[in-house]
Amino acid sequence: SSSSANETPEPLASIPALTGVDTQVAVDAGFLDAITGLGLTPGVVGTATLTDGVLAFPITGGNVDYYDPESGYRPYVQGNIEHDGSGLSLTAGDTVVELTNFTVDPGESKLYGDVTVNGTVAVEQAYLFELWGGTLKPLEMGPNDTAILEGTTVHVSEDAAGLLNETFGTDAVKRGLLVG
Repeated sequence: SSSSANETPEPLASIPALTGVDTQVAVDAGFLDAITGLGLTPGVVGTATLTDGVLAFPITGGNVDYYDPESGYRPYVQGNIEHDGSGLSLTAGDTVVELTNFTVDPGESKLYGDVTVNGTVAVEQAYLFELWGGTLKPLEMGPNDTAILEGTTVHVSEDAAGLLNETFGTDAVKRGLLVG
């Protein structure tokens, strides 16, 4: 019997029922400047925190398989990472936009989330952010068998840029804006 190039290799790490600490984003100063320059005030929603320029969203579920990046198997991080009950807000005057209940799809390098405007659901699980993994570091294991992946950058998606521009009456939010 011979091995096929189409066979799925064994993952280096497999977490079928993901629990954990959180997903963190070190907020880029340029993003904060762009948002506040538009007259928007950023904030956190639910269980999210912002401490010393780092947004943290508690992980509430999901699953992840991590394959050896050297194997050539792609995408080498697969699954989904759920962050129910947390998010971020953008406020201008009486308008409050909340981006919540994030779902990260590492295989597609996308982050989805619910969008509400003044408490009314605008879009459920909209494609909000692009995840650029070109600087992703190898998997590390932390205390209590915690899997740690670092190095992905977060950028505003075309969908989110359009939604934010329409809601806040601007054209200043562009796809690819570095969040952190």
